[in-house]
Amino acid sequence: MPKRGKNGQGNNRQAELFPGLPRKTPERRLRRITNALWTENKAKLIQRYLYYFVLVTHHGTYIDGFAGPQNPRKLRTWAARLVLHSKPKWLRHIFLFDINRDQVSRLRELMADERSHAPSREIRVYHGDFNSKVRLILKPKRISQREATFCLLDQRTFECQWKTVRKLARYKRGSQHKIELFYFLAIKWLHRSLAGAKDSPEVKRWWDRSDWRELSGLSQDEVRDRVVARFMDELGYKSVTPWPIYDRRGAAIVMYYMIHASDHPEALRLMDRAYHKIVKPRESIEQLSLALGLPLPAVPAS
Repeated sequence: MPKRGKNGQGNNRQAELFPGLPRKTPERRLRRITNALWTENKAKLIQRYLYYFVLVTHHGTYIDGFAGPQNPRKLRTWAARLVLHSKPKWLRHIFLFDINRDQVSRLRELMADERSHAPSREIRVYHGDFNSKVRLILKPKRISQREATFCLLDQRTFECQWKTVRKLARYKRGSQHKIELFYFLAIKWLHRSLAGAKDSPEVKRWWDRSDWRELSGLSQDEVRDRVVARFMDELGYKSVTPWPIYDRRGAAIVMYYMIHASDHPEALRLMDRAYHKIVKPRESIEQLSLALGLPLPAVPAS
């Protein structure tokens, strides 16, 4: 899975999750886990990464643009629930969005339960289209320029407009680290969805460029690489890695990619470790600090 450098050349960095597929990682070998990451483990991956995230930052903001449970009967795969219940509770601000009224009701129940356990945290639930509502939090009184921020964009196919991704990427200014993005790319059913959409305004807003029709003629790998290139070349992220999520019924079938975009120097190493450790018990703060060469963090004031 190529990672494009500033010179436009592919570095052939592959985020490998399945042990029999080839990969090339000339800059630094990414850790390889012994089990493919299935769809139902995606939320655990997000939870594990954010555990590492707060141990480095000691604080943070979490944004979830499509936050309701995709399957209300399987709440163990609900990312927002796992993130809010995760310890240590050092994420100071949590912003949850959903356009569906029933999903918003579930989010508000989750918020009420979490506030009873961590009353000092700011948790806000927004009912409406994330693409228009995101402006409510991209302001200094909600997210400061120095606030470490992670945003999950777990759309189903075309719901997240590219202009929204652009707003998030450009919010931080100067030398501040950009908002980290974890972006869902529905690669397995993308071509079928494009064929059915035709000239749909939704698809045009999703891609936000006149060449969107070209995607139908590209292979899945080429589509993936084009999206990665846009995160790097247009949005200026230094590290962009497409992590494959597999179909349990066929281990060689990639259902979708979770594209991780960051410019923090530790981000790729932490996400790599999250993949490696997702099927194992979570390490203690002391174990992780020793493994990553980090000082033991002081407990932030509540």
